[in-house]
Amino acid sequence: MLEATDSKYSLVIYAAKRARQINAYYSQLGEGLLEYVGPLVDTHVHEKPLSIALREINAGLLTSEAIEAPAQ
Repeated sequence: MLEATDSKYSLVIYAAKRARQINAYYSQLGEGLLEYVGPLVDTHVHEKPLSIALREINAGLLTSEAIEAPAQ
């Protein structure tokens, strides 16, 4: 999985951000608002968003882009 990012720390941040998106997707699903993309892999009943995010990263379904710091 470390091939997806530069370091293990960026992998943790990457997975956590995607897990928040998945969690928000499930929260908005009942309201009819679909701002975020749902899980890209098949999920199990009691699977946590972080586990889903890590499986998506491991399957190569997500891409990460470095954000450049604004020039001062």
